[in-house]
Amino acid sequence: MDEKKNFVIKASELFLEHGAKTLTMDDISREFGISKKTLYTLFKNKEELIEEVLHYKLQEIIKRLKDLDAKVENSVERMFCRDREIDRVADSNNTVLIKQLIKYYPTIFLAHMKDFASKFSEVMIHNIEKGREQGYYRTDFDAEVYAKLFFQLIMSLEGSLYIDLASTQKEHYRQETMMMYMHAITTEKGKEILKKINY
Repeated sequence: MDEKKNFVIKASELFLEHGAKTLTMDDISREFGISKKTLYTLFKNKEELIEEVLHYKLQEIIKRLKDLDAKVENSVERMFCRDREIDRVADSNNTVLIKQLIKYYPTIFLAHMKDFASKFSEVMIHNIEKGREQGYYRTDFDAEVYAKLFFQLIMSLEGSLYIDLASTQKEHYRQETMMMYMHAITTEKGKEILKKINY
């Protein structure tokens, strides 16, 4: 692992803990025991470092999703497999990092979410294609549209104008969204798998 990548990995934890605006380049140089001059030889500014951190975290999540795809053969069962690190990042949707990215670095955040949506949709489409081959998923719907709809539903809770966050548990919302999606795409054969998983 090269020096810059190792730096980005450690910096990502600092940003998750402190936030995008709160954490300064002074804080980072102090944490790593280097001068700001040295820091700026690695990254021309804080925005570039934030972009590198977001790119690294996205790559990590997509790799974990694909690793789960490889481990779990049944496409329906795969949809219910959880990954601790992915859950941690998903739960950080409401953390100071995300809030500060939206407020102070909206262009960077928007570009990151578009990239995230695109790559996540690719993983979902792969699951749909695999499920169709296994006879678990219907073939009469647009896989790309459904993948994007699922991503939109999963990611939209925090910013919803119609859902009362005070009376809605995040985990319950996710489960209900998953149930709606899975019942919409499964064949009768697929629904038998859902019954075994208690869905």
